[in-house]
Amino acid sequence: MAEQNEHYVVIATYTAKPETADRVAQLLPALAAESRQEEGNRSYSIARDLERPNVFTVVEIYDDVDAFTVHRESAHFASIGKMQIIPMLESREVVGYVGDGVIR
Repeated sequence: MAEQNEHYVVIATYTAKPETADRVAQLLPALAAESRQEEGNRSYSIARDLERPNVFTVVEIYDDVDAFTVHRESAHFASIGKMQIIPMLESREVVGYVGDGVIR
């Protein structure tokens, strides 16, 4: 059981196929905007690698792992993430961490 002040951090690295990178860059903000509205979501940030423009890092912070699970089962994750973004990727790595509760 997580401590009261802990949170769940997810860091995802998406490597888009070179020909789809700009489309992935267009879709990620829509996914982020919807995800930020979820109960239990504290933050959702996207960064595009300056030297490898087909690589994106997504940092998501949730109240707990259950809130992340709800996110993964959401309609917007299915329609934007699973149906549109993920098929355009060469690879995808998603790692979860438990945070200390201090978010600055």
